[in-house]
Amino acid sequence: MNIQLATNLVALRTIVNREIHRFMRIWPQTLLPPAITMALYFIIFGKLIGSRIGDMGGFDYIQYIVPGLIMMSVITNSYSNVVSSFFGAKFHRSVEELLVSPISSHTILIGYITGGILRGLAVGFIVSILSLCFTSLQLHHLVITLLVVVLTAAIFSLAGFINAVYARNFDDISIIPTFVLTPLTYLGGVFYSIDLLPTFWQHISLLNPILHMVNAFRYGILGVSDINIYIAISFLIAAVITMYVFSFYLLKTGKGLRQ
Repeated sequence: MNIQLATNLVALRTIVNREIHRFMRIWPQTLLPPAITMALYFIIFGKLIGSRIGDMGGFDYIQYIVPGLIMMSVITNSYSNVVSSFFGAKFHRSVEELLVSPISSHTILIGYITGGILRGLAVGFIVSILSLCFTSLQLHHLVITLLVVVLTAAIFSLAGFINAVYARNFDDISIIPTFVLTPLTYLGGVFYSIDLLPTFWQHISLLNPILHMVNAFRYGILGVSDINIYIAISFLIAAVITMYVFSFYLLKTGKGLRQ
């Protein structure tokens, strides 16, 4: 095996193991809170309010919102894992050691992104198991379900990386989740079908990327979607490629990283 390839594989395994250990070591802060938050959503929106709403798209209201809530937990945790981890490395100047090491930029980027994806999937799995305490779920299309959740976790892991690169202090890493992710998530079809909206707002909603993620994932689980599933998946793939190329460019050039 090529020495450089072997070096990169060892480095990749080290970064991924460190990222896994990082969020597993403090699981009461990283894995437990999302589960409690989603349980409250299930109780309040699913049981208390949902029982008065009736069905949605041919399903009980709680069944309809479960895929969106799972996706919401995946988005939040994959993003927060990378933005906090990489900004911490940047803040403590340890990222500079990676940049001058014989490790390729692809290895560094993939390592951090894999850590974000794994945390997102771990929380998504926990929320999925928890949802079974409140309702029953079916799996309409396994491949689409897995593909969409991995692509979504990758997109927001990359978004967290980009945010960490440009952030100058710890306050900057909370701006995007507060003023961008939260509004887009609540307006992304998690709790409703866009068919309920006037035509004008339906077209505006299609500009929300999270709407495509939620509906693609809902299709994988329930078999219903407000949008064309193939367009949604094509968008996710294009977004991953675009954001990866941009993230690689930032890492390779050291923008915002080298002092």
